[in-house]
Amino acid sequence: MLVSTLLFLAGVLLVQQLPTLPAAGWLAAGAVIVGLMAWRRFWRGLFFMMGVLWAVLFAMNRLSDRLPQSLEGIDIPVKGIIADLPEQDEKRARFDFVVTDSARDLPSKIKLSWYYPKHEIKAGQHWSFTVKLKRPHGNLNPGAFDYERWLFTEGIGATGYVRNSPAPVLLSDESAWYSISAGRQLIIDRLSQQLGDSQSVALVKALAIGDGSSIPQEQWEVFRKTGTLHLMVISGSHIGLIAGLVYFVVLRCWAWTNLLAWPPQRVAALSALVAGILYSALAGFSIPTQRAVVMLAIFMAAVVLQRNTHPFNTLAVALFAVLLLDPSAVLSAGFWLSFLAVAVIVYAVDGRLGRPGYLEGVIKINWATTVALSPLSLLFFQQISLIAPLANLIAVPVVSFLAVPLSLLVVITVFILPALADKLFFLVDAVLQGLWWVLNELAAAPLSVINHAQPPFWALCFAVPGVLVMLAPAGMPARWLGLVMFLPLVFTESERLESDDFRMTLLDVGQGLSAVVQTSRHVLVFDTGAKFSEQSDMGQSVLLPFLRQQGVEKIDSLIISHGDNDHIGGADSLLAGIEAEQVLTSVPQQLSGHSPVACAAGQSWHWDGVTFMMLSPRSSGFVSENDNSCVLKIQSDKGSVLLTGDIEAVAESWLVETYGEQLKTDVLIAAHHGSKTSSTSTFVQTVQPDYVLIPAGYRNQFGFPHQSVLKRYQDIKAKWLNVADQGAIFVKAGKESLIVHTMRTTESKYWNSH
Repeated sequence: MLVSTLLFLAGVLLVQQLPTLPAAGWLAAGAVIVGLMAWRRFWRGLFFMMGVLWAVLFAMNRLSDRLPQSLEGIDIPVKGIIADLPEQDEKRARFDFVVTDSARDLPSKIKLSWYYPKHEIKAGQHWSFTVKLKRPHGNLNPGAFDYERWLFTEGIGATGYVRNSPAPVLLSDESAWYSISAGRQLIIDRLSQQLGDSQSVALVKALAIGDGSSIPQEQWEVFRKTGTLHLMVISGSHIGLIAGLVYFVVLRCWAWTNLLAWPPQRVAALSALVAGILYSALAGFSIPTQRAVVMLAIFMAAVVLQRNTHPFNTLAVALFAVLLLDPSAVLSAGFWLSFLAVAVIVYAVDGRLGRPGYLEGVIKINWATTVALSPLSLLFFQQISLIAPLANLIAVPVVSFLAVPLSLLVVITVFILPALADKLFFLVDAVLQGLWWVLNELAAAPLSVINHAQPPFWALCFAVPGVLVMLAPAGMPARWLGLVMFLPLVFTESERLESDDFRMTLLDVGQGLSAVVQTSRHVLVFDTGAKFSEQSDMGQSVLLPFLRQQGVEKIDSLIISHGDNDHIGGADSLLAGIEAEQVLTSVPQQLSGHSPVACAAGQSWHWDGVTFMMLSPRSSGFVSENDNSCVLKIQSDKGSVLLTGDIEAVAESWLVETYGEQLKTDVLIAAHHGSKTSSTSTFVQTVQPDYVLIPAGYRNQFGFPHQSVLKRYQDIKAKWLNVADQGAIFVKAGKESLIVHTMRTTESKYWNSH
């Protein structure tokens, strides 16, 4: 069963590498091949082809439930239900909305934002909205979160926002007895009302019902550094813990009743399964808990049926069931981390001579999972937490045996015995505060986390068997070779540039600007994109992941062209996450905490055979803050790039008068995102770029880039590319030529917008 399941998984994985799905004719051919394999009883090939066909059919069905392009950007009346707990900050509420009635052909589930809502928004409510929608579209950058992939896995066919005119109408509040989401909302409301909004209440919500939206970003960062993120939301380990406790208690209590007509093991197994399902329901049946419930159901079915199955067979059946339910689960890092963690624990513990004590067993499992999951941590997050084994050794028993049971008791008693709930919360608050202090101290330790460039696939092919060798039984000779097989993960670097070469990546940060320039030994960042809330900005979500993916440990120069949010918004998060040797900006007062230097025309420096020249602002400045943007030209023998910030006609005219033919460049980053107040004919004709790269957001409210500006680019026969359509854009000046390519051309998959 294990081999067949792995082959089915391989077929599913193959489909996820496709840039587009095959046509219907290929499906018919695949069906014929499956029939022939079944006839010839070629079972292994059959399972592989079944995995391919099932993944393709699933993907086709899900992609068919997307917003038609003709309905983008128009007002559409719609009725439906808020399907899950809303995410709310100081500006907006975001929520999934299940469409129940619309005159248009809309997807069954959409994600909406409501800016400055005038009504309290809760899960389970029935609303009538007027919405403006767009097809699934997100920023596409190396190393960063693929929002379009996430929307695909969640079955969301459109995103958009609620129009405040005509006014939204609340049709009804759904009873908690008929809706899991409404029930979870009721629990959150009661907890907030009874216990307030302290940090411990936020953690209780996360541990009891899987709602981590109230946990501040600083806490998430500490959990990430200590490798304890998996403990702070309801995951497979929590489901297994509660099911195990229920199984043990029911087994003991039922045996005392002497009602042996129903064997205690069967009663305990069924009770544990019910408890696991209920706990998963509290988490809204999130995908990690669905996987855990499937695994739990298969394991408990073996107990009820009195089947003595090998743990790996049980794991294989669970894996096969998860893939049948949702083959897109393989696109989630949690899928791989959870199944691999269970497999490693079974491999490291099952069938070994002798039974270790509790402490020895915990240490052994911690060691095994840390070693085994480190390659995946590098692959998915470009990080390894060195203190994770120690942090988990402390946190796992505290969370498992104290924090989770006490949090669940608080949820139960807050409805029936509020006074007791207060006392229980006092206990859980003390436990969580103590744990937080320990984790915070560990996260602050030097070298708590190692950042490293994303390893190549061939290095993983060595590391995975290396895990098996290192965790083999003690009698196996030469286990140290497993460590040698790990070395390619660490001693591999991203592509090294030669002297005189440079690479610029214009990142896709939506309606904003951020570019990273790399030479053979230096890194420059020009602008950092926008900040949306205290929890979300482009420095955290795009820039830092990209720099980690590239193996960058330090920024030599950060340039913030001017003070608009869409250029400076991500600066604080970026500087908190990585060291910058120098900060240049036209608005030093806005970055006073980072010892900035004012940018000015005439500044220049040389890195690795590449020249960097600051062309503007002039010493006397301009009236407009946009015109005062830092303007940087990058020049080598193999190509040149001009970064212009948000300059407009006045600054462009001054640049032409001051520099004339010196402005000529190969690649121009369009001024002010392609606004009609910039890219004047004189400026464009003076610069004479071969390529114009436009940092504009998809269907942005300003209508950038303006059609008149695009006409000017076409008049000089420049090729223009927009990050909204292309994702991140890469410019490499090397080997006596300049190469431009885009993320959506080379890296996009079938779920990405094309």
